[in-house]
Amino acid sequence: MSDSGEAQAQSASAFDALGGESAVRALVDRFYDLMDLESAYAGIRRLHPSTLDGSRDKLFWFLCGWLGGPNHYIDRFGHPRLRARHLPYAIGIAERDQWLACMAQAMDERGIDTALATRLHEAFFNTADWMRNRGG
Repeated sequence: MSDSGEAQAQSASAFDALGGESAVRALVDRFYDLMDLESAYAGIRRLHPSTLDGSRDKLFWFLCGWLGGPNHYIDRFGHPRLRARHLPYAIGIAERDQWLACMAQAMDERGIDTALATRLHEAFFNTADWMRNRGG
């Protein structure tokens, strides 16, 4: 790869590196499929409504913008106010870790490039840890 190609690859948004909206939607769908299928994620599944359709859409809309793509969430709802929107739910270390493990499994199963998945996992950790509102 040429120097300009390397610079362009490094400056590409995570949204573009993932493959755009269809790839983000596939990742979100796998994430919520796993949440329904795997008993290891039962703790975070209980925090969600009985049907996950609205949750799927909201996470998809949010992640598109958060990853550097279109701001679908902001266009619909304004500033995400993530912490405030999650305060009604008891989120501790166990819930944070389940969310992260579920997303890591979804990224792995979707074949996300290892370097990109590592970068995203670090960013997801920072955000998920900030959502915690209880100790355990």
